[in-house]
Amino acid sequence: MKNNVLFCSAGRRVKLIEDFKKTIGENGKVIAVDGSNLAPALYVADKSYIVPKIYDENYIDEIISICKKEEIKIVCTLIDPEIKILADNKEKFMELGILVMVPSSKTAALCFDKFKMYKFLKENNIPTPITYGSIEEFENNQDGITFPVFVKPRTGSGSVGARTVKDQETLKELFAEDETLIIQELMNELDLDADVYVDTITNEVISTFLKNKLERKIGGANKTVSFRDDELSNFIKEIVSKFEFCGTINMDFFKKDGKYYLSEVNPRFGGGYIHTYEAGVDFIKYLINNSNGEKNSPEIGNYEEGSVMMMYDNIVFVEPNKLK
Repeated sequence: MKNNVLFCSAGRRVKLIEDFKKTIGENGKVIAVDGSNLAPALYVADKSYIVPKIYDENYIDEIISICKKEEIKIVCTLIDPEIKILADNKEKFMELGILVMVPSSKTAALCFDKFKMYKFLKENNIPTPITYGSIEEFENNQDGITFPVFVKPRTGSGSVGARTVKDQETLKELFAEDETLIIQELMNELDLDADVYVDTITNEVISTFLKNKLERKIGGANKTVSFRDDELSNFIKEIVSKFEFCGTINMDFFKKDGKYYLSEVNPRFGGGYIHTYEAGVDFIKYLINNSNGEKNSPEIGNYEEGSVMMMYDNIVFVEPNKLK
């Protein structure tokens, strides 16, 4: 059986799909699905489908039907809201011999709800920015946190709605519009990113790729530089041991006064994985090995420091008669 991969909610992730096609080569194909026929990634995949929205009651049945038709071995999603949906239905795919690259339902729920994640990290003594679940908690805080603060949606994705707030009046206005926001201490220190591969058979971290974010835009960093640090790699292993991850995850960190703080965990291919891949750290190979029942050997820090990724804008052009 070939190494056929299905990408759910493929969206704009053109380069990632091209990287998958490069690694898989003639040994499989990449199928992309999305709820919109204007998702650019649909047009670079080997085959693509338009499917219902992820919250549609028929969505999972439609995905499973495509998996059977295309003899899919691996399923990935590229958006945060879908991770928990796939996690809750993971057994249905496993019965068909399909590896779904999502964590357990419990871990997926923690990663999607940033305030639940904060409380979990505090309970497990994992350093993380101080966070408040309501404006009242912030006003009564005993931590000495003052303005400016960082505000973001509790279950947001892609940095949408995240912003720095400098005064109480603006904070009240934001919470009047959306009571589900959370408030964090503002971390202006070193902003870092890690792509991590957790072997789906051994549940061990077998690879990490560390990046310093040189420039950020909505949705993540668009300029990064690679570095190595055994301390951070060991910290990542400690964090991963507290969860039930599966395959690729992306982690955001800050470094303040020589100490690392975990900000967020996204259990999927992060937008900056294209840097990792170009640097020769091939998580796609690891994922294929796992789908074939093969364990991966640890390769921590097996890359050069100082490589730089610089994103730029590009387009996918589709003629009228070829639009999905």
